[in-house]
Formats: sequence, structure tokens, C-alpha cells
Amino acid sequence: MRRSLLYAGCLFLVAFISCRSSFEKIRTSSDPTLILKAADKYYDDKAYIKAQTLYEQILTSFRGQKEAEIIYFKYSYTHYYLNQFDLSSHLFKTFANTFINSDKKEEADFMSVYSLYKTSPGYRLDQSNTEKAIDGFQLFVNTYPNSKRVEECNKLIDECRAKIEFKSFEAGKLYYDMNNYQSCVTSLKNVLNDFPETKNAREIRFLICKSAYLLAEHSIFEKQKERYLEARQYIEDFIQRYPSGKTTSEIKDYNKKINAKLKSTDYDRYQNTSARN
Repeated sequence: MRRSLLYAGCLFLVAFISCRSSFEKIRTSSDPTLILKAADKYYDDKAYIKAQTLYEQILTSFRGQKEAEIIYFKYSYTHYYLNQFDLSSHLFKTFANTFINSDKKEEADFMSVYSLYKTSPGYRLDQSNTEKAIDGFQLFVNTYPNSKRVEECNKLIDECRAKIEFKSFEAGKLYYDMNNYQSCVTSLKNVLNDFPETKNAREIRFLICKSAYLLAEHSIFEKQKERYLEARQYIEDFIQRYPSGKTTSEIKDYNKKINAKLKSTDYDRYQNTSARN
């Protein structure tokens, strides 16, 4: 049994060394045609690291020749398949700008943006690449309005926008949890302005109303009236938009408290006294 395992191990080692030696012989050869043939074989076999290494060696060898286009195209894809998305985005863009008459230009333009989309991080992190991907997909749609990829681009745009919206929404909720009500109101109003079709509109407006009310409650006396009146505007708008529901009942309670506060407190008299002093 042990002898059989040892024998099998030796065969594997010999095969590995032989395979490695074959690749090294090709890699160190001075025959671009041989290297290209081997690179294509590795590419077809999905051995992208080896294919990438060999394509990279012959990029300049075939410059200006008909083979240059497909070499650069496959070389770009090796980076994509190896999850090297920053590089693949750059390389596909370079391909599209270099081989402007290529029948693969549309695909390269798409893959450049799609590679950028693949670098989009979780919503908690910086979304600069997500925003660039949105712009890139929109440019693709404008450039190729009849492309079969337009529908996919629009879906990806919606996905990216949803991520940015969620990040902004979570930031607003975080301000609320930290009792930073003024920043919460400002942040969530920006979400409504930036994403007017948001599915979270009711919850966002509810938090704006609640934060505006709590901001007034915790304000110094001379700022309370102004902030209560502002909170009431948000509340009245909310009730008009959403006349029923659990959150509406809570918002109506805030409205009653605001009206009672404004009625029972002589803010104008305080302001006049302060002005005379």
C-alpha cells in the first residue's frame, strides 16, 4: 500500500515537473508565434495565469499586426477572470480606445465599466467606484442605445443607485441613533432629493418628522418656536401624504404636542423681553 502511494506520488511529481518544464521552455523561447499558440491553448483551458504571462510577453511583438487585436482582448480578459478588476477595467478601456474599428469595441466598452462595477465595495465603504460605474453604464447606454446589453446596464445602474441610497439612508439613521437630530434631518432630506423614487420614502419622512420634533424639544428656549414650526410643516406634509397607519398616528401625537406647546408658551413675549434687555 505504501509502495503504491509512493509510486503514485512520484508519477504526479514527474508530471508536474514535465508540465512546468514545458511552460518554461515556451516562456523562455524567442518564438512569438509559438508563445501565442501556447497562450491561446492555456486561455482555452482556463489556465489564465499562464496565458496572461505569455500574452504579456508578446504584446509588443505583434504590435501593428492583425494578431495584436485578439491578443490584447484576451490579455484583458485574463485579468478579469483572475479578479484583477482594476487592471481589466483599464485594459478594456485602452482596447476600446486603440482598436476603434474592432467588432469587439462594444464588448470592451461594456467590460471596462463592468470591471469597475465589480470593484464596488460594501455600502459602508467609499462609493466612488460605484458612482463611476453608474456614469459608465449610462454612457454605454447613450453610446449603444440598441445594444443587447442596455437592459443589463439599466439593472446594474439601479443596483448601484440602491446601494448609494441605502448608504445615505443608514447614515441618516445613525445620526438619529446618536441624537444628532439636526444632521439627521439634513441627511435624510438629501436622500429624498437625490432619490425621489425611493421605496423608503415613508420611513424617511417619518424619521425627519420625529427628528425635527426632538430637535425642537431639546433646543434652547429662544430657538424652540422656530423649530417647532418647522417640525409642524414636516408633520403636516407627512399626514397629507400618508393619512393612515401606525406611524401616522404617532406623527399626529407629535403634532398635538407641538400645538399645545405653541399655545401654552408665550415665545413672542420672551423674545420682546430679550430684545429690550
